[in-house]
Amino acid sequence: MKILGIDPGSRITGFGLIEANKLKFSYINSGCIRTQGDLNERIITIYEGIKEIITNHEVDIVAVERVFMRPDRPNPDAAIKLGHARGAIISAAGGKGIPIVDYTANQIKKSVVGRGHASKEQVSFMVQQLLKLNKAPQADAGDALAGAICHAYHAL
Repeated sequence: MKILGIDPGSRITGFGLIEANKLKFSYINSGCIRTQGDLNERIITIYEGIKEIITNHEVDIVAVERVFMRPDRPNPDAAIKLGHARGAIISAAGGKGIPIVDYTANQIKKSVVGRGHASKEQVSFMVQQLLKLNKAPQADAGDALAGAICHAYHAL
């Protein structure tokens, strides 16, 4: 099963593609979709980028990190922008008939590291180990790969 994990962002959207066969994972591709311009232009760039990845790699399922707002630092504007990015991602996958699942950041961290409040460094280290990568992936791409691994653990 090819799983595309996505860490949505209105300026940088991370993606990570793995193949999961039972609990054996193979790295396929990862990176970041970097956007510019106003919000509308950025959302279009995200949509087109995800659509291209899905088309080029015959993705079976998309796992997207859920948007959350920290209670100690609420930022409705940021949450709305992330919601737009998620909408672009969901539209790109849904338009191709690909199932979409979502997980909270804590679910992803717990699946990959074993605890829901793990640091970014811990998540990156475990992603590198689980996928047998020579070096740590870019931060947003690493989070996306962690999302794909999380789904593999939940689905298999």
